[in-house]
Amino acid sequence: MYKKILAGFAGAIALNILHETIRKNFDNVPEINKLGEEALLKMTDNTPINITGENNLYAATLVGDIVSNGMYYATTATKSNLTSGLLAGVGAIVLPKKMGLNENPVASNNKKKIMTVGYYVFGALVTKFVYDKIK
Repeated sequence: MYKKILAGFAGAIALNILHETIRKNFDNVPEINKLGEEALLKMTDNTPINITGENNLYAATLVGDIVSNGMYYATTATKSNLTSGLLAGVGAIVLPKKMGLNENPVASNNKKKIMTVGYYVFGALVTKFVYDKIK
């Protein structure tokens, strides 16, 4: 089981490295971080949790993203990597609007939609690759 978790976290970290590298170097690309920040603020809105400061919000969102994607990949991508990545990517572009979040950071145009799905497929492929190497 720990090998699946390790592989899942490798995929989640790879996804975030890819996303952050592209986000910081190109225009009109997905900003998954903005979606995550909005979701985290909405989730903690009626709680005593108060995340102040842009850097703190970014860091908390990044940790939550790595943990949630790592566990998702550990349970899905180690078995069916392509399907896992496609479902996560499509979910990332379809679910925000249904959850009352701003979909524009990941779905304002077809380029962002395709890239968002691609990021999640990449994370799933890395997960499966790592898992196959360590199992």
